[in-house]
Order: sequence, then structure tokens, then C-alpha cells
Amino acid sequence: QARRMFEGEMASLEAILKTQTIKVPKPIKVIDLPGGSTAFVMEHLEMGGLNRHSALLGTQLADLHLHNQKLGEKLKKEGNIVGKGQGQSEVQFVDQFGFHTVTCCGYLPQVNDWQSDWVTFFARQRIQPQMDMVEKKSGDKEARELWAQLQLKIPSLFSDVEIVPALLHGDLWGGNVAEDDSGPIIFDPASFYGHSEYELAIAGMFGGFSSSFYSAYHSKIPRAAGFEKRLKLYQLFHYMNHWNHFGSGYRGSSLNIMRNLVK
Repeated sequence: QARRMFEGEMASLEAILKTQTIKVPKPIKVIDLPGGSTAFVMEHLEMGGLNRHSALLGTQLADLHLHNQKLGEKLKKEGNIVGKGQGQSEVQFVDQFGFHTVTCCGYLPQVNDWQSDWVTFFARQRIQPQMDMVEKKSGDKEARELWAQLQLKIPSLFSDVEIVPALLHGDLWGGNVAEDDSGPIIFDPASFYGHSEYELAIAGMFGGFSSSFYSAYHSKIPRAAGFEKRLKLYQLFHYMNHWNHFGSGYRGSSLNIMRNLVK
């Protein structure tokens, strides 16, 4: 499975790189090694822990999230001119949620088939596959029943939100950010086009991000009404993903989120 994992990471890094918003290591090649193992070669960067560039990370992450929206606005302004003119970016506007290839969050593959509706995408292609894995491993009745209730509730959490697909890092916890003298660096992505708020879920779960990061981010992308509840919904994916990676130590957190959201 290593090749699939690395190819998804390579495609993610390439997509982020093309936006020219935030520094990532340049991907070079996925190679097969003798004995059936696989390696991923990328640019070597001298980097240390995120510290003085926290606010800049917030600004640049918001720029990454706004990049596709700005492409869409530019397209409207230009009257939908098709074809690449002089100086046009090679990045095309994306009007759906998903990604052109499989990416892995941890070692588990994500279903990135394109969908026009975010709520459908998130419920069917993020939470449902995690639920299916839990069901297969442990047949957890309580999880199944809570999920059945929560599915009916999810659309109401999005009633007043307009979501333009944003290119996401997809696994932005403290262990996947760093900095060098020039600014922040993000790496080990599991990218797809989704709701920008999704990015902040795992960031808030394990810490490592200062208030200056959040202030800078939200000065460009303000919190929309209902933000906190949706953040919990997005954290549910990561808790379930951890449950499926590391075992039932994450069951309690997963069920608690569902209980709170179905109230």
C-alpha cells in the first residue's frame, strides 16, 4: 500500500505547490525498491518547530484555502474565457468536492470521488467509510445507532453556509508543520477540495497552534455562524480515523461528539 500512499502525498504536494501560497517540500519521485518496498523522494529542507512564523502560517493557510475561490471569481470577471492566455495560471478552477486521486490520512485511503454537494461528500465519503470499518472490526451497535441519527441532523448544520471548494492540506496537526528562516512549511498532506473549516478540526485536537495563527487565519476567513458545531463534526472524522488506526481508545471521544451533535 506504500506506493498508493506516496502517490497521493506527491499529488497533494504538487497541488499545493502550484497555488504558490505556502511552502511545501518539492516532490521528486516515488520509486520502487528491491524487495517490494517503496520510497518517496522529495526536496530536503532544513526546518525547525513552528515558532515565530505562526501568524504567517495562518495568513498563508487562508491564502491556500481562498486560492480556488479567487480563481472562480477571476473566471467570472473574464466572462468564462476558456483556454490559457498569456500569464494565466496552470491551476484550473474546481467547482466540486474531491480530488483527482486517492490520498491517505495516516495509512487509510480516503474516498475522493467528485461530488457537487459538500454535505453528501462528507457524510458518504468521509464518515461512512470510517463507520464501515468500525462495523467490520467490532460491530459497534451504539456507534451505528448514533450515526443513523446524526446523518439526519447534518444538513441543518450547513443551512446558512455557502461553501466554495477549497484545496486543503487534509491532515494539518502540529506534527505536520514547521518553519525555516523564510517562513512556515507544511508537509505530509492528504489533500482534497473541501470545506475550509475542515482543516481546523485536527489542528484544534492536538494543539501546537498559537492564538496568533488563528487570529491571522480568521482575519482573512472569518468564522461563519455555526462554526463550533461543524468543527466538532469534522473532528468526528479524525477521532474515528484514529479509532480505526489505533484502536478503541478513541471510541469514547467519537461517541461523545455524536451524542452532543444529535441533542
